[in-house]
Amino acid sequence: PAAAAPAAADADSARVVVENGVAKFYFASGKADVATGAAEALAGAAKAAKEGKQLAISGFHDSTGDLATNQELAKKRALAVRDALVALGVDAGVVELVKPAAMDGGANAEARRVEVTIK
Repeated sequence: PAAAAPAAADADSARVVVENGVAKFYFASGKADVATGAAEALAGAAKAAKEGKQLAISGFHDSTGDLATNQELAKKRALAVRDALVALGVDAGVVELVKPAAMDGGANAEARRVEVTIK
């Protein structure tokens, strides 16, 4: 798997990590900016997609604030990650966007994420 960018010291800043082949993008509160290191973190998924595998992008949000606003922001974040994959040459047709889900419990900074998995 591709090497991930180092985790930021501030838990509320944008960052990306790769764990067990899953690229996890964490976002700052209220933001949809993809973290530095996205291309490196997505390299494995992009390679798999070019070899015929399907990708799933799952957006998550925390349970604080307005539900509709959180869902829209999670969607924007998922689309930003999809756009990063397309920029790496991945056909958008092999990428499935999964409906945003709320994460109950745990840290809000951990809940504000998008995961890319290879199917």
